[in-house]
Amino acid sequence: MKNLIVRTITGVFFVAAIVICFLKPIAMVFLFALVTGLTIWEFTGLTNDHVPATTVNRFISTVAGVYFFVAMAGFCSGLTQSGAVFIPYLLTIIYLFISELYLKQENPINDWAYTMLSQMWIALPFSCINVLAFNNTGEQLADFNTWLPLSVFIFLWVSDTGAYCCGSLLGKHKLFPRISPGKSWEGSIGGGIFVLIAATIIWHFTGNGEESARFTLHTSLPFWLGLGLVVCVFGTWGDLVESLFKRTIGIKDSGNILPGHGGMLDRFDSSLMAFPAAVIYVYTFTLLC
Repeated sequence: MKNLIVRTITGVFFVAAIVICFLKPIAMVFLFALVTGLTIWEFTGLTNDHVPATTVNRFISTVAGVYFFVAMAGFCSGLTQSGAVFIPYLLTIIYLFISELYLKQENPINDWAYTMLSQMWIALPFSCINVLAFNNTGEQLADFNTWLPLSVFIFLWVSDTGAYCCGSLLGKHKLFPRISPGKSWEGSIGGGIFVLIAATIIWHFTGNGEESARFTLHTSLPFWLGLGLVVCVFGTWGDLVESLFKRTIGIKDSGNILPGHGGMLDRFDSSLMAFPAAVIYVYTFTLLC
């Protein structure tokens, strides 16, 4: 009972922080720059502690990932129009490669691999939030879109809740027993149905098809339904990817920074696949429609 209370309190504060941060662009950038840093720090610590012959530079990898997120925010928001803002990040990545020539580590390939994984798996997906949040026309400061990036989190939360409820009541056929024995096809399908309902509600409250400034698309019901399904499917894969990572290195939780919810990777695993997929979907929808 105590653990349930702690988990509930943490979950309420977590959801509140996410929702509130999307009301103001500076709050969103600050919170997710912090989240990016904490997640990379956690990931690199796990690899150093649990992967044999691996010594990733935690500090520089974390700083690089946070800088990339902030640089992407500046570029997408229109605060900077020059791609030169990414040069410091590229120099840092080059340094992380070249430094292995002189450190004489036991397995430099492992160091390179996990260093780049921290950037590709964590920094890049979180930076995609900026692509959805800002409408950069290249001429002035971008408009800030609250609903598009926030909807990704809403769909993930609804999908998790629906999958848990339906899986607990109806789950018989395992979705991916080798990696996550608790997931079922019935739960996943139920989560998808819940997401479609949530997408319809979001469509109703965001204009019923009025033209959106973002991507110059019409936020029609098919758009929201498609986005919901994309987030649901790729969010599930994101969860499985993190489960595979934890099984591979032999741990149950990625950390304990969030009482009752584990670590940062545990909490944001689904979004690490969902946000890049959402960006691809939105741009594809724009081109086709």
